[in-house]
Amino acid sequence: MKKNLRFVIISKVAHPWFDEVHKGALLQAELLKGQVGVDIIVDHAAPSSADLTEQKSVLAKAAAARPDGIAIDPVDAVSTMMQLIHESRERGVPIILFDSPSPEPGLTSVGNDFAQQGGIAAERLVPLIGARGKVAIMQGVPTAPNHKARYEAQISVLRRYPDISIVDGGIDNDDIQTAQQQAAAVLASTPDLRGYLCCDASGPIGIAAAIKHAGKVGTVKVVGIDGIRPILEAIKDGIIDSSSSTIPRMQGSMSILMLWQASLGARIPQTIDTGIDVITMDNVDSFLAAL
Repeated sequence: MKKNLRFVIISKVAHPWFDEVHKGALLQAELLKGQVGVDIIVDHAAPSSADLTEQKSVLAKAAAARPDGIAIDPVDAVSTMMQLIHESRERGVPIILFDSPSPEPGLTSVGNDFAQQGGIAAERLVPLIGARGKVAIMQGVPTAPNHKARYEAQISVLRRYPDISIVDGGIDNDDIQTAQQQAAAVLASTPDLRGYLCCDASGPIGIAAAIKHAGKVGTVKVVGIDGIRPILEAIKDGIIDSSSSTIPRMQGSMSILMLWQASLGARIPQTIDTGIDVITMDNVDSFLAAL
């Protein structure tokens, strides 16, 4: 067994959510060091924007340096990355996915059920607006498998209610400032908007800021995705009602655990389900305390 390992986490883009993934990865590295005596370096590589070409370049550069394993959250359909993934594996570099479903046997995925997560958010919003009125859905990175699954699930839930009409809520491309700009435009063009949903961790932060600026706190009900600090604070302040959240530190932790197992030549599971948290005013203090 190697006593010194280096793993690389490649995210969609630089973002506070991925910082939480990295923290979880570092915690698992420390745990393994204490329990089995292996020193693990965890590098975090992030494209400057959620761009497929740039992410492919980051992956190719990381694989060329021959780390002991790579975990990547694809910015596009995983099929667009498969050639690079296969080439890296042929070099002896194990690769797994995180925060994304796997498209084929033998490629491990660490994350939650993203369709279920999106559905939970939409189902929470419906009673808040009395199952009627206009609801906007902001997309994240439309090509990202997890964002797409959440969006389609939210559409599916809302279409079951005939008195709800769906409004284009914009596309934030996993950028908080863009999310705020898009939400501000939607609020201005749809003064009778009753609800807002989103598909990534940038969406609720930008939407909350736009709603506060527009003086529509309480008028437009918001259910978010994810649970990083700005989202938790917006729930605490009553701007966001609740959030259907991934558990990013667990995704980082389980990614490192799976890569360590792979470095030993062990067979690893196809899917690691890290679960979903539902964060509300009733429990938000415990999540804030955990940070």
